[in-house]
Amino acid sequence: MSAQAFTTLSGPAIPMAEDNIDTDIIFPARFLLLTNKAGLGKYAFHDRRYTADGAEVPDYVMNREGWREAPFIVAGANFGSGSSREQAVWAIHGAGVRCVIAPGFGEIFHANCQRNGILPITLPAEQMADVMAAAQAGTGFAVDLETQTLTMGNAAAPIHFDIAPGAKLALLNGWDETAVVLNQYGADITAFERAQRATQPWLYPEDTAA
Repeated sequence: MSAQAFTTLSGPAIPMAEDNIDTDIIFPARFLLLTNKAGLGKYAFHDRRYTADGAEVPDYVMNREGWREAPFIVAGANFGSGSSREQAVWAIHGAGVRCVIAPGFGEIFHANCQRNGILPITLPAEQMADVMAAAQAGTGFAVDLETQTLTMGNAAAPIHFDIAPGAKLALLNGWDETAVVLNQYGADITAFERAQRATQPWLYPEDTAA
């Protein structure tokens, strides 16, 4: 299955200044039996968004006007640390988030974002202070993956961010890991299979079936 292609994105950014927001906060462990991506958005940050009886916590940032269904999160250090559960990424994607900006990420969470159509942007602390302030002020954000630039409000100078070329290509095209292999090495795979069919036809019984 391919992910949703990522090219440009604009909108408000949810400010989460706390460090070490781990995957159990993002997607509580008791929901891990839910393995279907569809509908997981309602579980993102569940125990912070909702009370024990299911009512919204009115002062939680994701429940406040201006940040409901915002496509960006601006977070503190080590965002997405902890368990490798991929549902954490599925959940924030389902909640409408397509880009997370932080000074650092949990390594597996970072990789899972890129595999599922979410752009993780890592910025140094000196830039993060201004980015967090802009998010808290409700400033609009815009990101262009092709040019690798992030703009806040009417700021004249965009912020440049780094991303691995392979991850960029996959996000721009909406490729999951299987699609990456097929698009980058498809011709080589076809050539190998053609040669192997000729020299080892017994490996391809459908070719000789009556």
